[in-house]
Amino acid sequence: MKEVLAPPGSRVIMLGNVAIARGALEYGVAFASAYPGTPSTEITEALSYASRLLGAPYVEWSSNEKVALEGAIGAALAGVPAMASMKHVGVNVAADPLFSVGYMGVPASLVIVSADDPGMWSSQNEQDNRIYGIHAYIPVVEPAGAQEAKRAVIEAFKLSEKWGHPVILRSTTRIGHTRVPVETGEINLEGIKRKGKFEKNTERYTLVPAHARKLREELVEKWERIREDLASHPLNWVEGPEDAKLLVVGAGLGYRYAKEALARLGLEDKARLLKIGTPVPLPRKLIVEEASRADKIFVVEEGDPVVESQIKEALYDEKIIVDIHGKEKGPIRRTGELTLDNVTAGLARVAGVPYEAPQPPRPRISLPPRPPVLCAGCPYRAVFYALRRAVGKARVRPIYNGDIGCYSLGVNPPFQMQDTIVEMGGSIGLANGMSHTVEGQIPIAIIGDSTFFHAGLPGLANAVYNRAPMLVVVLDNRTTAMTGHQPHPGIGVTARGEPGYSIDIVDAARGLGVEYVKVIDAFNIKEGEEEFYKALEYVKKEGKPALVVARGACILLAIANARRMGVKYTVYTVDLDKCTACGLCYKAFNCPAIYPGDDGKARIDPLLCTGCGECAQICPFDAFHPVEEPPEEWLRIMRTAKPM
Repeated sequence: MKEVLAPPGSRVIMLGNVAIARGALEYGVAFASAYPGTPSTEITEALSYASRLLGAPYVEWSSNEKVALEGAIGAALAGVPAMASMKHVGVNVAADPLFSVGYMGVPASLVIVSADDPGMWSSQNEQDNRIYGIHAYIPVVEPAGAQEAKRAVIEAFKLSEKWGHPVILRSTTRIGHTRVPVETGEINLEGIKRKGKFEKNTERYTLVPAHARKLREELVEKWERIREDLASHPLNWVEGPEDAKLLVVGAGLGYRYAKEALARLGLEDKARLLKIGTPVPLPRKLIVEEASRADKIFVVEEGDPVVESQIKEALYDEKIIVDIHGKEKGPIRRTGELTLDNVTAGLARVAGVPYEAPQPPRPRISLPPRPPVLCAGCPYRAVFYALRRAVGKARVRPIYNGDIGCYSLGVNPPFQMQDTIVEMGGSIGLANGMSHTVEGQIPIAIIGDSTFFHAGLPGLANAVYNRAPMLVVVLDNRTTAMTGHQPHPGIGVTARGEPGYSIDIVDAARGLGVEYVKVIDAFNIKEGEEEFYKALEYVKKEGKPALVVARGACILLAIANARRMGVKYTVYTVDLDKCTACGLCYKAFNCPAIYPGDDGKARIDPLLCTGCGECAQICPFDAFHPVEEPPEEWLRIMRTAKPM
């Protein structure tokens, strides 16, 4: 992240997300909030790094995206430029304030970064959040790749400042996670340290119906003026011959693909290329002017046919008849990411020129599938193992309601303990509904510590209020592990590395009225099995929710902390004389550090072993032993490590 503070006038390699952060600093963002979520996380990590060294801007990891956006709105209403960053599904969580702020407007710049995930590389769906811009009357700025990310965020802030209106910056996985050379400008030190003052404006900032009705009229009128203004926006331009009958429209990242496809087919001098960096609202005047000279239009955009649909609407209104191709009827598919091959093939089909896609070389060897697995030493593995044994002992038919986090991998063999995964907090929410409708089954909601604070609390309150017979298992690994070890409200460390208040999950649960709350050592399988059994018996007998917190640090975080502190952990080995080749450790427990030898007996890869000692607990033949006695300090770190 150091490159975010590169000297002005430098040309440095930056991740697209870091470039977005740098652009915000150059504009002068004074407040930045977020909830971590791939592919958006590095934006706030870079801003956090800058804040630690510069003393500004104010940066926070918020408890969820709704809170993050509300904080950014509050800062903007107080007169300082603000930005809230989140992944695309996080905007769903923040949708309530998102729609309202469009009515209110803001006296200072407000940018909402939506990092969409075409192809669902790390998400449960593939939504296109440009549609939120249409629905909420909020303009959308979309960079044409990582190269334009820094400029695009600056332009988004400028657009927001000009109109006193929030702006969405829509990025994608390919933009945020590509490294490119970026030219740096001056960081606005005065701007990032700016403090504001809230000026009361009750009729604008209090959305009671009487005020909101007037603001709705203003919003619709302002929307049309913004649309007119975007026709000359610097992120929109046209290339190629004016008399070309083929108009190619490249929106955002689609522009890069379209430009390369034209070059590959030798059509640069035969087609007009319209680059759209403000897809919502579509600059209608510019589109109508260019389309009026064309016979065919080919629209290239990532996600849904948002630009294509707006073009059709505009041309229908203007009674312009032209053949339009894109995603609605093809030739580009509506699912997954754009690729140069599918854009080139689609363009060739529309242009009527021959094209044969290059065939990928055949691999010399066929690689076996490598599904993702929990890390060696992950406390979740021990918890899953203990919970499964307790379920069998209690003779209950479980429904495992899963959630979003590393523990989502519990859906895979051998555990298969995630029967549902919907969204953040959905484990407790779905368990609420099932607990009152199933017969002979017990819902078990499995949720992580960060997710618990993000969206688990309302569901838990509902479970207590409605006496839902369920078991809630909170996997407390002391961090937001899946997105890269960010802190959360239960850690006591802020995004800037400063001390913060640590909210205890146990206290929160008891405060909500949960009567049965227990804490277990996530690495202690015997203890876990016993406590899970008792909790299940309580649920069966009392018909109320029970909650068990399984505490044990993310093993990767523990190792990182131990290395900083100069503490070494001890790897384990196998006594082959005691091993019976039962396979329990590498089949039922599925530790990636353990593998079978030719004789079926277990072996441990010392490069993968993390010294957790879980294998020694599950082996019925006492075949696993540490190479040397584990240091007490390592055993402590393994259970208590947190982001530093």
